[in-house]
Amino acid sequence: MATPNPSAEQAQQLLYPPNVQYNNTRLSTIKFLSACYAGAAAGVLGLENFIGFGLFAGATLFMAGCLWLKSKGKPAKYVQGGVVEMLNPGQENLFSFLLAWTLFYGV
Repeated sequence: MATPNPSAEQAQQLLYPPNVQYNNTRLSTIKFLSACYAGAAAGVLGLENFIGFGLFAGATLFMAGCLWLKSKGKPAKYVQGGVVEMLNPGQENLFSFLLAWTLFYGV
């Protein structure tokens, strides 16, 4: 008889690797675009210091919330790591945000 609550290893075996890779690629693209648009908005609005980083945090939370709704409340079914992976902005996205922020702030 199968267990109703599969362990983490059993849950990973249920994921189809090409689909996981595709979903991770799309999630990375969405995070990058969200960071760039938030940086552009912070620059155009002339935000400085922690208010600009607050916009980045808000954009990250908004993006994760939209993805959570899109996955019908079960992100672990689509992304390896679940909600934690969606909320993790990543170092490269933080730098993309800073680059867009300084570019648009200078313009």
